Amino acid sequence: MVVLKTQVRSRKREKMVFPSEQEQIEKFEKDHVAQHYFEVLRTLISKKSVFAQQVGLKEVANYLGEIFKRVGAEVEIDESYTAPFVMAHFKSSRPDAKTLIFYNHYDTVPADGDQVWTENPFTLSVRNGFMYGRGVDDDKGHITARLSALRKYMQHHDDLPVNISFIMEGAEESASMDLDKYLEKHADKLRGADLLVWEQGTKNALEQLEISGGNKGIVTFDAKVKSADVDIHSSYGGVVESAPWYLIQALSSLRAADGRILVEGLYENVQEPNERELALVDTYAQRNPEEISRIYGLELPLLQEERAAFLKRFFFEPALNIEGIQSGYQGQGVKTILPAEASAKLEVRLVPGLEPHDVLEKIRKQLDKNGFDKVELYYTLGEMSYRSDMSAPAILNVIELAKKFYPQGVSVLPTTAGTGPMHTVFDALEVPMVAFGLGNANSRDHGGDENVRIADYYTHIELVEELIRSYE
Repeated sequence: MVVLKTQVRSRKREKMVFPSEQEQIEKFEKDHVAQHYFEVLRTLISKKSVFAQQVGLKEVANYLGEIFKRVGAEVEIDESYTAPFVMAHFKSSRPDAKTLIFYNHYDTVPADGDQVWTENPFTLSVRNGFMYGRGVDDDKGHITARLSALRKYMQHHDDLPVNISFIMEGAEESASMDLDKYLEKHADKLRGADLLVWEQGTKNALEQLEISGGNKGIVTFDAKVKSADVDIHSSYGGVVESAPWYLIQALSSLRAADGRILVEGLYENVQEPNERELALVDTYAQRNPEEISRIYGLELPLLQEERAAFLKRFFFEPALNIEGIQSGYQGQGVKTILPAEASAKLEVRLVPGLEPHDVLEKIRKQLDKNGFDKVELYYTLGEMSYRSDMSAPAILNVIELAKKFYPQGVSVLPTTAGTGPMHTVFDALEVPMVAFGLGNANSRDHGGDENVRIADYYTHIELVEELIRSYE
C-alpha cells in the first residue's frame, strides 16, 4: 500500500500544470493588491536613493516607513546612522508563533551616463512583459513583492500564522555600513527566528529558480601613485618613469594571465568547498563559459574555459578586479605629457577564510616585495563571506514549496559569486538564511536596462504567500 500511494503521488506531480507567462501577467494585472504595490514600486523607483552619492536615503526610508505603517506594521526608523534603517514588524497572535525575517535594502547603485538605458532609469517602464528601472530587481522590487504577498495572505485571514519582520537598510551597495552595529542593538528581539529570506535572487538560464545560501565577501581599495610634482613633457618618456606606467606594472604583478592572484599567502586560509558543495554547483550551476560569453557579448577570451575550473573559480575562489583607472589627459585632441599622478579603484572578491584587512595587508607586502613601494593603498570598505547549511529544515521547506511554482524546477546552490552582508547577519542573529527572488538570468543588475519579468515578479509574490501559509 505504501508503494501504491507513492506511485499515485508521483503521477499527480507529473500532471502538475503551471500557468504560462501570459497567464501570470494577466493574474498580475487583475490582482488589486499586486497593482497597488506596483504603484508603490513606481514611486520607489522614481526616488533616487544612492548611498555612494548620499542621495535620497532619508526620503526613501521615511516613505517605506509610511507604506508599512498604513497596513498595521509596527515601524521603527533609526536615523542615527548615515543611511537610516527601517524595521517593520507584523505580529501573530499565536503564542507559539515562529518568526520569519525578510532582509532587503532600499539603496541602489548609480545609473550614470556611462550606462545605456532605453528609457529614464528612474521611471518605472513596462515593455514586452518586462518592467525596467534602477532597483526594480536590486532591490526595491523585492520589497514591494514581499509586502504584496503578506497583504494577499491577510486578505483572506484575520491573523498571521508567523511573526514577520522586514529589515531594510540603505547602504547594502556600500558594504552595509553600520549593519553590524544596528543588528547588535536589535539582536535580542530578532535572534532565534526560524528563517531569514535574503534580499534577492534569480532564475538561471534554464528558467530554474536559484535557491542559495551564501555569498562572497569583498575588500575594496584605492591605489595611487605620484611620480612628480607636475606633469612632464612626454619627450622625457624614454628616461623618466610616469605614474600610469608604474601603476600598470604594479597591478600587473599581482595577477597571473589566467586570473590567479599572485599574492603570497593569500590562498593558505581559503576554506575549500566540501564534496557536497562541489556536487551542488556541478549539478545546478548554469553560469557556464558559453552562457557568460553569450549574455555579455564577450570580446576577450575567458580566464577559465573548462567547466569544472570555471565553476570552482566563480563560486569558491577569490578574484582581484580593477574597477577603474584614471590618469592623464582624456580631452579632445592630444596633450603630450607624462602624467604625474595615476590612480585605480580595485577590489578582491573574498571567500570563507579571507578577512578584508588581512588581504589588503598581504597585497601591501607583495607590492613592496615586487619593488612597487611607491604605490599607496587606501582601504575603502570590506565584507566577509558566508555559506549556509542548505540542509536546515526551514531551507528545505522553501526548496519544496518552490517546486510548486517553477515548471523547470529549482537550482540549489551553496553560495553565489555576488557580495552581501550575510556573514554580518548570521553573526548577529544566528538564523538560517536562504536567498531566492524575482530576477532572471539577464536582469542586468548594476547595469543599463535593469529588468524583471512581470510573470516572475508575480510568481515570487505567490511563492512568498505560500511560504507564509506553510506556517499554519
